[in-house]
Amino acid sequence: MKKLQVAVLGATGMIGQRFVQLLEGHPYFEIGGLYASERSEGKTLGDVLSLKGVRFQEETLNTRIEVLEPKAVANRCRLAFSGLPAEVAKGTESALAGEGVAVFSNAASHRMRDDVPLLIPEVNPDHIELVRTQATFANGGFITTNANCSTTGLAVPLQAVYKEFGLKACYVSTYQALSGAGYPGVPSMDILGNVVPFIKNEEEKMEQEIHKMLGTLKDGRVRFADFDMVASCARVPVVDGHLESAVLKLGREADAAAVVSSLESFKPAPQELKLPTAPVRPIIVRREDNRPQPAADALAGEPERARGMAVSVGRVRESKGYIKFWLLSHNTLRGGAGGSVLNAELAVAKKLL
Repeated sequence: MKKLQVAVLGATGMIGQRFVQLLEGHPYFEIGGLYASERSEGKTLGDVLSLKGVRFQEETLNTRIEVLEPKAVANRCRLAFSGLPAEVAKGTESALAGEGVAVFSNAASHRMRDDVPLLIPEVNPDHIELVRTQATFANGGFITTNANCSTTGLAVPLQAVYKEFGLKACYVSTYQALSGAGYPGVPSMDILGNVVPFIKNEEEKMEQEIHKMLGTLKDGRVRFADFDMVASCARVPVVDGHLESAVLKLGREADAAAVVSSLESFKPAPQELKLPTAPVRPIIVRREDNRPQPAADALAGEPERARGMAVSVGRVRESKGYIKFWLLSHNTLRGGAGGSVLNAELAVAKKLL
């Protein structure tokens, strides 16, 4: 297939630069422009690069950043990957959709709109059909969002369990990496040797978004899943990788071995479709007593393009009628740019582009 020209919005930020990383050499997409605010106009990606440990092609590093103007983007690009902050994203993404651009957003602005998919292809691939109900779809424009980074890591194993056993309640505590706060993120004097037990709006997002994602699509609307969800979120001195402790009350009784079997046998749509950024195993169950760990497991997933896209689960156990486990996901890949790229790959597979 001829590669689709795509725009990266918010190219100076952490998520924007992850988009660039994932789009280099992509089999479906080709970068048609990097966009940010007027402060960065004329600078090259190399001038503003903040992402550590990633090697970019020289041509990419020399690409100049342009001011984001919806009509200009639409004239050049079929898709836009948005790493914009929420306060900017709402109006800009709507304007782009109005110009006929398909927007795949990491921002929270449109997540809970009735006609916008809150999409994780391993969890609710059918929800992508919601884009057909958007007023701009007839012109080719629409908005698809991925979930909050901490919700994404939880939703993948939760769907495997929910599908098999049902769910009455989920209680989760998160230990979230610094990169989730963007760059430069949390001041060093606040986080070194410390844990900050507050992340603005994080608990509210987790408690709200999960019910939409695990809901069922019927007659063009999502019927939210019905179970209790309680989240507690903290920032910890880790660069990448959100670690989470989940305690589940299942809909029907199951022991730890049965839960592990459901996690390991989970093979959802992206794996069936062999989407380029889908990991071969979406959930990797670790049997060591001390895994998963951010330092060891944040980049789990294969092939190479899917590194950081698998969710690692460990210490699956039973306690007083509950199932407990730890999970780890890469927050700026699985929970950020990688999730949006995978959403766009699903849109290609479903011939929505």
